[in-house]
Amino acid sequence: MALIKSISGIRGTIGGKTGETLSPVDVVKFTAAYGTILKQAAAPSKKLKVVVGRDGRISGPLVSNLVTATLSALGIEVVDLGPSTTPTVEIAVPMEKADGGIILTASHNPKEWNALKLLNQDGEFISADLGKQLLDIAAAENFEFAPVDKLGNIQLNDSYMQKHIDAILAYPLVNKEAIAKKNFKVVVDAINSTGAVFVPALLNALGVKEVIVLNSEVTGNFAHNPEPLPDHLAELSSVVVKEKADLGIAVDPDVDRLCFVNEDGSMFGEEYTLVAVADYILSKRKGNSVSNMSSTKALKEITIRHGGAYYPSAVGEVNVVSKMKAVNAVIGGEGNGGIIVPDFHYGRDALIGIALFLSHLAGHKGSIKSLRGLYPDYFISKNKIELDKSTDLPSIFARIKEKYSKLPLNDEDGLKIEFDEDWVHLRMSNTEPIIRIYSESDFEVKAKNIAQKLMQDIKENMG
Repeated sequence: MALIKSISGIRGTIGGKTGETLSPVDVVKFTAAYGTILKQAAAPSKKLKVVVGRDGRISGPLVSNLVTATLSALGIEVVDLGPSTTPTVEIAVPMEKADGGIILTASHNPKEWNALKLLNQDGEFISADLGKQLLDIAAAENFEFAPVDKLGNIQLNDSYMQKHIDAILAYPLVNKEAIAKKNFKVVVDAINSTGAVFVPALLNALGVKEVIVLNSEVTGNFAHNPEPLPDHLAELSSVVVKEKADLGIAVDPDVDRLCFVNEDGSMFGEEYTLVAVADYILSKRKGNSVSNMSSTKALKEITIRHGGAYYPSAVGEVNVVSKMKAVNAVIGGEGNGGIIVPDFHYGRDALIGIALFLSHLAGHKGSIKSLRGLYPDYFISKNKIELDKSTDLPSIFARIKEKYSKLPLNDEDGLKIEFDEDWVHLRMSNTEPIIRIYSESDFEVKAKNIAQKLMQDIKENMG
């Protein structure tokens, strides 16, 4: 069981000891610390407002009740979206003119996990500095709750799915007419979470009439590992072929990651979700792109082809967003299928990603697999090593850095090593007690061999 505090929020497993898991006590403590930060930054007389939404996890109602009640106890008004998506909460914050937002989701983690993802008044993740302040306040339990006549109201609001869809339909580069004319048949793997409601509603609004939804009950009992990786999408691939569908769509439980399946059941490749959407956007408007340094170099090549400049960032949505703002990027995201369209909102959003991808596909004279054929065939091997509490990660990285000191190195975020045209990136996960090892090459076996070599280096130094 675990409790992890990072720039990605407060994440932990449900059930277990206080301080070691995301227990009810910890939920209240970190929510109170977040509310306290908002109150410290506001005028004393201001009535604060926070938007709260959750994915379809089993623990969602429990955690939501604790969060909304704690905010109310601080005297903060609460707009409760109920079952929602991460990007929907992010757009709701500025629409509501709220002071912040909390998304209750552990993203791709298994069902026993949940998390508090914390937003600022712009609907973006709070900064690392604010996150540190929050942890200090939580550790000191330095909270001041409101008297009984100044408690915050809790308002239920289920209108934001439609508002989100309406905003997508109004986005200039979404071509609803072209999508509708294609008469796409689509299979969706909604992984028993809120994507089962939001994705079909969006597809219908885009004019897609034939939608088959797998794992459609929003129970939080995920039918398979919820991370949208090829090994977990066998059913989706099979049904796409069986139903002679044009494509398959998979999202994670909070609908901020996105990947596609080709008409023959093969993977489009989650790394190429961002590449394809960037290709479409950069063909319509000139500009720069950003992705984290664990993402495919294909984005850099596409960006340069369209006359723009590519910039890498440290891993983590807040880091990607920061770099996008610094270089005025028109598209960005992460190779895990996270699309960030800055003039829509600065957050990973599978829903706007679906609309833009289908707009791109609708303008392409061919199938989704032939669209994939337009992009280079690079292979990323994604691996991980679980850690225990005694692991001295800095010393491990220092020894590996010394071993490969004659090669180009980047230690801005873990350690990235370049081998001619190939690379490997080692880093501690922000959300789990693991080291992630990503490597890329033009041949799959080369990518795997590079990853295996570095994994062996890590294990030897752990020994």
